[in-house]
Amino acid sequence: MNRSLVLFLNVLIVASCGLIYELLTGTLASYVLGDSITQFSVIIGIYLASMGVGAWLTGYVDTQLARRFVEIELAIALIGGLSAPMLFLSFAYLRYFQLCLYITVALIGALVGMELPLLMRILQDRFEFKDLVSKVMMFDYIGALFASILFPMVLVPKLGLVRTSLTFGLLNAVVGLWAASILAPDIKKGLTGLRIRGVLVIVFLLICLICSNKLTSLAEDGSYSDEILYARSTPYQRIVMTRGRAGFQLFLNGHLQFSSSDEYRYHESLVHPAMMLQERPKRVLVMGGGDGLALREILKYPSVETVTLVDLDPDMTGLSNHFPPLADLNKHAFNDPRVTVVNQDAMIWLESDIPPFDTAIIDFPDPNSYAVGKLYTTRFYRMLKKRLTPNASFAVQSTSPLFARSSYWCIVKTIEAAGYTVRPYQMTVPSFGVWGFTLARPIPFEPGDIAAARAPAGLRFLNEKTLPGMFMFSEDMAPLAVEINRLDNQSLVRYYESEWRKWE
Repeated sequence: MNRSLVLFLNVLIVASCGLIYELLTGTLASYVLGDSITQFSVIIGIYLASMGVGAWLTGYVDTQLARRFVEIELAIALIGGLSAPMLFLSFAYLRYFQLCLYITVALIGALVGMELPLLMRILQDRFEFKDLVSKVMMFDYIGALFASILFPMVLVPKLGLVRTSLTFGLLNAVVGLWAASILAPDIKKGLTGLRIRGVLVIVFLLICLICSNKLTSLAEDGSYSDEILYARSTPYQRIVMTRGRAGFQLFLNGHLQFSSSDEYRYHESLVHPAMMLQERPKRVLVMGGGDGLALREILKYPSVETVTLVDLDPDMTGLSNHFPPLADLNKHAFNDPRVTVVNQDAMIWLESDIPPFDTAIIDFPDPNSYAVGKLYTTRFYRMLKKRLTPNASFAVQSTSPLFARSSYWCIVKTIEAAGYTVRPYQMTVPSFGVWGFTLARPIPFEPGDIAAARAPAGLRFLNEKTLPGMFMFSEDMAPLAVEINRLDNQSLVRYYESEWRKWE
């Protein structure tokens, strides 16, 4: 294999590594900070601008081009490889995480931006300019395509963010050592020292890779105040279970989903108003709710014949099998023969030809990204209507009407705009504060139509006295003029990001 082809292959690998580091930092920022749209946008902007700065800086490199190229490769290997573990640790233990994040992105971007100009100058005597540019850019873009496919489909679900970062750091270091051998005739001084540095970087990153679980645990121990009982990265999210004095908690991407000490207030409020609107609910749909706690409440009704639960992440719906305390908390709901689990995107699944449901419980995560925000649009609710009976009822978790007032009323008004009669309601969960829900039907109804007498035995929070008060709102939670959330504007995501940012 001739030297030029080897260097072009280096371009392919280098491009893959550079894009992987960008995706890693963007994903990690959205994991720990939320606000994924803004974070990804800012990180992409900083990364691309820094690449431009790096390309400009190469104009000041006049000698020892091959040596500088190898040194840059090793620097990227070290900084890029350590980016994910160091950022996780800085989030857990340092006050200025975002500053660390943006400096890391800028350094990686500047170093990546220096690679191609230097390599093109090294190869300029072997090719005509047009052939050189076309070949370098071709391998660069192929490498980027390779990385963009590999990252979500293989790397994150199989390796996780920390091991992916360290693995590609190792790959970068190997490329740097390989390039040192290929470019040996052009490196006139210090070749042995360069090779030793390459070996040391590889050994260091290999040790970090072997200890990656300890690094992740160290970072998460600093991020969570309670003991971590279970942690797993999936293609869709990071699942963490912790245990404190009051019980155990579920976190997804660092955000609290429930605490076992007070989750009953949330799930009783989410499930029973919609169920009690039906005289004898038989076919029930659950969208989200992979923890099985909404299922537990639904299965208290003896009239229920079938429950279909649609949740994208199989690791979430299978969590009860790996974490027995959750199985005890949801009363082993997934083992009930009436329950069918579908691991699929809810919006795609609604296009299936399925018999209609008389009740639906929608327990999606808060709309902090376009991927989730689409599940709160008029399009989604109109699709849902085709899968409901004419007098069906459904309830939607709708974030906090106190802390995210515009977001809450955007959800309410969007469901109303999709052609439903809507009755908003709220209650308090100590772990979350004031939380809101939306109750809706295709036909007119009033809160008084909810028959508290239909409630199953054993409820700990909801009764005929607490139910009416849930439909009352104080002045600081009163309706606002808001936009309707549609697929082409995703106004809800903008509301959500701006409102919750104030409380972080």
